[in-house]
Amino acid sequence: MHLSDNSAAAAPVTPAEWIRRAPKAVLHDHLDGGLRPATIVELARACGYAGLPTEDPAELAVWFRDAADSGSLERYLETFAHTCAVMQTREALHRIATECAEDLAADGVVYAEVRYAPEQHLEAGLTLDEVVDAVNEGLREGERRTGGKITVRALLTGMRHTRRSLEIAELTVAHRDRGVAGFDIAGGEIGNPPAEHLPAFQHLKRHNCHITIHAGEAVGAESVHEAVQVCGAERIGHGVRITDDIAADGTLGHLAAYVRDNRIALEVCPTSNLQTGAAVSYEKHPIDELRRLGFTVTLNTDNRLVSGTTMSEEFQHMADAFGYGPEVFEEFTVAAVEAAFLPLPERRRIIDEIVRPGYAQVGSAPRS
Repeated sequence: MHLSDNSAAAAPVTPAEWIRRAPKAVLHDHLDGGLRPATIVELARACGYAGLPTEDPAELAVWFRDAADSGSLERYLETFAHTCAVMQTREALHRIATECAEDLAADGVVYAEVRYAPEQHLEAGLTLDEVVDAVNEGLREGERRTGGKITVRALLTGMRHTRRSLEIAELTVAHRDRGVAGFDIAGGEIGNPPAEHLPAFQHLKRHNCHITIHAGEAVGAESVHEAVQVCGAERIGHGVRITDDIAADGTLGHLAAYVRDNRIALEVCPTSNLQTGAAVSYEKHPIDELRRLGFTVTLNTDNRLVSGTTMSEEFQHMADAFGYGPEVFEEFTVAAVEAAFLPLPERRRIIDEIVRPGYAQVGSAPRS
C-alpha cells in the first residue's frame, strides 16, 4: 500500500528542518567573510599565498571561528587579511561570488545583499571596475546555478581608515544598474567617525543612491546619530548600541525614537555581536528588546566563515534564546525585504510570491 500525498505531508517537521526550509533574507553579509575554507586553501596554493595558519579546510574553519571569538572588533577584523589575500584575481572573485550565492541559496536565503570593499582587491593589478564586474558576474552565475532560487545584489564598501570612500561612491553610481544596490562604510569604528566620509555620502545622495553605514557596534549611540542625521543612512549595520538611548523602563530618547519611528532598519548580527563584545550572550542580546519596542529589526550573518554561522543557525540561536517561532522569523524576513535596496515592485514580488507563501507552508506543517 502506498502512502498518500496527504500522509506524506503530515510527517512531523523538526525545528531544525522548518528553520532550514523557511525563506530568509540577509542584508548584512560580507563577501570576504564568507568563503568556503576549501576554496581559500585552493586559491592560496594557486596564487602562492603562504600565510594561512593551516591548509586543512576543517582546521582552517575552526581557526577563523576561534580567532573571531576574542571580544574585540579590531581582532575580529584581522582575520580578513587571509581571505583578502586570495581575492586578487578576476577568476578568484568570480568563483567566490558564485559560491556565495550558491551557499546562501542552499540555506534557504531568497534575497541577499552581499558587501565588499573593491579597494581591497587590487594587489594583482585589477582596476576597481574590473573587481566590481567580476563579482557581479559571479553573483549572476550563482543565481543561474541555483535555478533562480535567490536574488543577490552587491553593496560596495568604503573603508573607514582609508580615504577612497568618494571614489567608491562614484563606483557605486557607475554600477548601480549592473547589480550594485548601494554603498556602505566599514572597518574599525573607534577613531573613524562616518562624517569623515561626508563627501562620499553627499555624492550618493545627489545621485539618489542607497546608503547603509556600520554604526553602533563598537561605538555608542552617537555613531548611529552621526550615520543617520549627518550622513543620511537609510539602514544601520549592527546598530545595537542604540540601546544606549533607551532607558531601563523602555523609554526612548529622541534618537532612538527617530530611528524607530522612521523605520530605519537595524541590520542585527547576533553571533558577530557576541564575538566583538557588542553583546554578552544570545539570551541577553538586545534584539528582543528592540523588536518588542517596535524597531525595524532584521537578522543577519555578518561573516559566515569568520563567525562560523549561517542564517539558519542565527534563526536557531534566536529560537533557543527567545522562543521565536515561524511568525517572528516571517516578521524579520519581511522587514528585511521591505528594507532592501530594490525597487518597490521587486520587493513586493519577493514578499508576496516567495516569503509569505513559504511561511504559510512552514506554519501549516506539523512540528515535532
